[in-house]
Amino acid sequence: MEIRNIAIIAHVDHGKTTLVDQLLKQSGSFRDNQHVAERAMDSNDLERERGITILAKCTSVVWKDTRINIIDTPGHADFGGEVERILSMVDGAIILVDSAEGALPQTKFVLGKALKRGIRPIVVVNKIDRSDARPDEVHEEMFDLFASLDADETQLDFPMLYASGRQGWADETLDGPKKDLSPLFDLVLRHVPTPGLDPDAPFGMVATILESDNFLGRILTGRVEQGRARVNMPVRVMRRDGSIVETGRLTKLLSFRGLDRVPVEEAEAGDIIAVAGLSDATIPDTIASPEVGEPLPSTPVDPPTLSMTFRINDGPLGGREGKKVTSRQIRDRLFKETEGNVAIKVTESYESEAFEVAGRGELQLGVLIETMRREGFELTIGRPRVLFETDAETGERMEPFEEVLVDVDEPYSGVVVEKMSVRKGLMQDMRPSGGGKVRLTFLIPARGLIGYHGEFLTDTRGTGIMNRMFAGYQPYAGVIEGRRNGALISSEDGATTQYSLFSLQDRGTLFVDPGEKVYVGMILGEHSRENDLEVNPVREKKLTNIRAAGKDDALLLVPPRKMSLEQAIAYIEDDELVEVTPSAIRIRKRYLDPNERKRMEKKGTAGA
Repeated sequence: MEIRNIAIIAHVDHGKTTLVDQLLKQSGSFRDNQHVAERAMDSNDLERERGITILAKCTSVVWKDTRINIIDTPGHADFGGEVERILSMVDGAIILVDSAEGALPQTKFVLGKALKRGIRPIVVVNKIDRSDARPDEVHEEMFDLFASLDADETQLDFPMLYASGRQGWADETLDGPKKDLSPLFDLVLRHVPTPGLDPDAPFGMVATILESDNFLGRILTGRVEQGRARVNMPVRVMRRDGSIVETGRLTKLLSFRGLDRVPVEEAEAGDIIAVAGLSDATIPDTIASPEVGEPLPSTPVDPPTLSMTFRINDGPLGGREGKKVTSRQIRDRLFKETEGNVAIKVTESYESEAFEVAGRGELQLGVLIETMRREGFELTIGRPRVLFETDAETGERMEPFEEVLVDVDEPYSGVVVEKMSVRKGLMQDMRPSGGGKVRLTFLIPARGLIGYHGEFLTDTRGTGIMNRMFAGYQPYAGVIEGRRNGALISSEDGATTQYSLFSLQDRGTLFVDPGEKVYVGMILGEHSRENDLEVNPVREKKLTNIRAAGKDDALLLVPPRKMSLEQAIAYIEDDELVEVTPSAIRIRKRYLDPNERKRMEKKGTAGA
């Protein structure tokens, strides 16, 4: 059977996973009476809750006696490492673009990577059924984007389809029959080349995706780059530098059939398979026959740009809500994560019982923390820091910059430009995008965006859309002002009372409800002024036997501001931590004792 390998790549929320649903249905991968969940490829709990794809996944359909292996990829820039490494497995890519939003930063990022690898692109303008669709303009935008990314002549002559993934149709023209996705299937067979690899050479493949299975152990997915894989054949595993990791046998070969992985006896060059039976192999190791002496080429991913400190939970409530609380357990879990997620790097911290975890962005590390807390971990997280570099030639300090694309209503464009300029953002472009909206493009230091998203949504009354993409390292931009308001800090241990919180709410915005456990040094809210203020949240009303007017007045509290994990991480300053447990997210000072805090502040000002 002939094989085609394709990836579906696009910006977040442009309809990749929904389109894969329809491809699976219309190719006959499901029985007529089979119940299939919407966005079937998003199998992870966090993916379903957030409505985004986090992990790259493989599926397979058969169309006209040809097997089409399809890889669904994440659309968020923080998970770009997932996209970069799977591009080595495919020969073609479906570039999905929203008919209203057009080409956004992540589209540009993944398309650039695909074109460099010589992958044959097919452009699909999706969501044609939107009321604000502008397909002709988007077509021109995509051509300009291809040209700006130095596409060669064959890539510039890309075929294009108009589609609605939700309704399940694709056509070459806007006034086509809009019946089904057969034009897309047929175009893939015509335009995407067969892998064209040597099936008679000794077996070799590069591990691209790593998973763990309770029964089979480590499962490594990749494309067979040469030769044939057979069950129980002897293999050896090599690192990129040629060192041998282990030798073993392929105890199980699994091929993709729809949403299932089916055991097979043999797979040949060009097919995407999953193998089991190896205990130490990881990404991007070469798995090959013993006679293969050199590792196969693999694609290095871009380095991380952001770092956070993961520490044990040493607060007064530590160990009460989670099962995994020791530094050894946290260390083992973090290093296990680096095996399957090549975009994350873990190093020992200069602090005791702490680790530096570097990744692509706040969302990527936030997903890791959320996964760990669901597994029963307790830990504290420090403020995100960007990773600086030094220019080898000039010795100048360099920092990561991001390209930010903002869509806002015209009345709010002024406040966005003002806030971005305070954070050292440089406006590159400003143009109307229709419907009373303006599209602004900025180049801004990555550290200037830490903590800005929540402020951005407030400034634009929740109507603004911000998309960002790593744009490379540039000279250090200077000091950026942090949070202006101080914190309300608990001076007592215990449970908060309504009586006490009622008197405190005039001092600022509260983060806690009545009856919540608090401790000395925990942050209860945001002070209305610039300085930190220590307050007593557990004070109770003294009862007397004297009647007083107003004794039974209702104490009405303003609902507290509850932060998500990402919001809390973006909110904190350098001297604060986020305490994460399976049942709570709290914000606290790094040094809980007020005397120690003052001592460290004096030491810091003296050092400065």
